[in-house]
Amino acid sequence: MDRRTENHSSSSHLPRSVSLAAAMLISSMLLAQASGCQAVRERRAQRAAEREANREAKEAQVTAQLPNANPVVIENESQSDWMERQRIANENNTRSTQTPNEVVQDDTKMIIVDDRPSAQNNPSARQSDEPEIEIIDSRETGAFKKQPKEQMSYDRAVALHAAGDLTSALRELERAIAFNPKFTIAFLEAGDIYLEMAQYDLAEREFAKAVRSEPRNFMAQYRHAQVLHQLGELQPANRAYLRALSIRPSDFDANLGISIVLLELGKTEQSLPYGQRAVRSDPPSGRARLHLGNVYAAIDQHEKAVIEYQQAAELMDAPTPGLLLNMAESLNQLTRYAEMVGALDQLVRMDPNAIAYERLGSGLFRLKRYEESLSAFSSSADYDPDHYPAFNGIAVCELNQYLWSSKTDGGARERAVDAMRKSLRIERKQPRIVELLRRYSSASSTEK
Repeated sequence: MDRRTENHSSSSHLPRSVSLAAAMLISSMLLAQASGCQAVRERRAQRAAEREANREAKEAQVTAQLPNANPVVIENESQSDWMERQRIANENNTRSTQTPNEVVQDDTKMIIVDDRPSAQNNPSARQSDEPEIEIIDSRETGAFKKQPKEQMSYDRAVALHAAGDLTSALRELERAIAFNPKFTIAFLEAGDIYLEMAQYDLAEREFAKAVRSEPRNFMAQYRHAQVLHQLGELQPANRAYLRALSIRPSDFDANLGISIVLLELGKTEQSLPYGQRAVRSDPPSGRARLHLGNVYAAIDQHEKAVIEYQQAAELMDAPTPGLLLNMAESLNQLTRYAEMVGALDQLVRMDPNAIAYERLGSGLFRLKRYEESLSAFSSSADYDPDHYPAFNGIAVCELNQYLWSSKTDGGARERAVDAMRKSLRIERKQPRIVELLRRYSSASSTEK
């Protein structure tokens, strides 16, 4: 086989574009020897075409997933041409293996421009195919941004508070406030710590500072209202709650808080809309429904009160003693005595006390379960000897026994008189008891 045939055989395995580039290269070399400057210009254009052909060949190799294939050899290629082709191939290979995370998108970018003489007559070759490189501003990432001193002290205080070191946390907060006297969150954190320590006066002072520092801060106004309420300052608490609601009108806690305060102030009609709004804000809240039941009971809407109490009992993990007691009273007002007794039975098993037993005795008496009623009143007096309604209940049960015996059971009358006298020693302003005592203090002629 002659050299022409051998060359043809070796080139038949190359991509068509590479073979074409090789033929053009050989022609350009022959023309350069004969044509001078014109040949030089043509050679530059041909070398640009050669680089494009080599780039296409490399992309074809990557697509075929042959990254380790032997580099293409072009006949009659000079050493400088081969080095240039290898540089372009290496750049393409680096670009194809670069992961997306290595390039961060941004509006400010640096473009790589090919200023080599070979690119001057080929505008398309002036900008390379390299990926655009960003200017990364470390200021945006905060990598070298130092925190303000007050923030650093505040962060340490929060960590100390979480660890239970309240005294050290307060010292760090004092340091933060010294750095920045308008640092609202530091006042709030200090107020919370004082609340945890049950130092309500100091907590109120810190929350008041937070309010002065930032009047439109909802949490500052709300926390100030809370601590004023705990201190019994109902009117100032009411005003603080109103300021909080001016910032967040539909906030659940603020609406519930002001409704409770207004109820304690005796302003039941004003309390109602806030209580209703709290329930609308958080319908599954048993606490809100219990309070709304209390408001309905205070304005004698006991049917609505019982509904709210029942829903509250279902929503809570377990009904509270206050809920059961208040629901029993509304059931009493509705003359639903059996349900009343059921609620009070549950209450005395959960939290036996004088009031619960006294109300249970009242319900049992209305159900005409007199012996059980007398036993409940006696238990109430045992739990609290100063609870005078218990002695009134005992007196009524004994007087009824005396009257049912046609005034022959003198022992029942004497026990009734003794109970009434104990009640009046505790509370003298009971005109009905005074009248009963006057009427039954002396024995009748039929007593045995």
